[in-house]
Amino acid sequence: MTFDVAAESYDRFMGRYSRLLSSQLADFASVRDGQRILDVGCGTGALTSELVARVGPTAVAAVDPSEPFVAATRERHPGVDVRRSQAEHLPFPNAAFDAALAQLVVHFMKDPVAGLAEMGRVTRRDGVVAACVWDHGGGKGPLRIFWDAARTLDPKIDDESHLPGAREGHLAELFETAGLREIEATALSVSLEHPTFDAWWEPFTRGVGPAGAYLVFGMRWLPSQTKVHPRSEPAHQSLGTRERSRGGSS
Repeated sequence: MTFDVAAESYDRFMGRYSRLLSSQLADFASVRDGQRILDVGCGTGALTSELVARVGPTAVAAVDPSEPFVAATRERHPGVDVRRSQAEHLPFPNAAFDAALAQLVVHFMKDPVAGLAEMGRVTRRDGVVAACVWDHGGGKGPLRIFWDAARTLDPKIDDESHLPGAREGHLAELFETAGLREIEATALSVSLEHPTFDAWWEPFTRGVGPAGAYLVFGMRWLPSQTKVHPRSEPAHQSLGTRERSRGGSS
């Protein structure tokens, strides 16, 4: 899936969560000064910012298939090698990086196994490939409240729980199928308090991702008196699954 939306819309919709997650993913991948790191599916640069803070801009490369996101990341991070590319066809030679990271991306890859295999190819032997995906299947992601409410109105809704890697254990299976080794899995969580209903709701109206697209295009038939009420739901958002694989191409 390609996100053909303004960078600012993505920032308001998912960036509010991904910024909180970035340091945890970088920690799990053991990112440190002196390494060269690739950010796969960089979006508007939430993880890129964390990587730049750790290793410097010239030691970071980033790719994304969305032109607005590539432009935004280039503008925000001068010195970073930012390119427009799909994860399945990374424009880098073998063993070019010490680590390749993909934050909230694998479930949107056209071919997640091929994308993970490419991340392994461009990572040096005994380097790190790390990825994380919301646990939509376990109902622990930040979009759970939205999808639960939408499902009560539209029982046949096609939510994000079926996407690759979006249930506990499946991301590890994808890593194994991609030929990565020494796979480790863990769970991370982030917490964000939304001060008002509108602060939580407004970003959904910008049409970002499957949830935004469903709201903009899929709910027009609903009765006008229907309204979603998430106020009683907890603000805590949990990241379900993330795997790391040590290794790379020879």
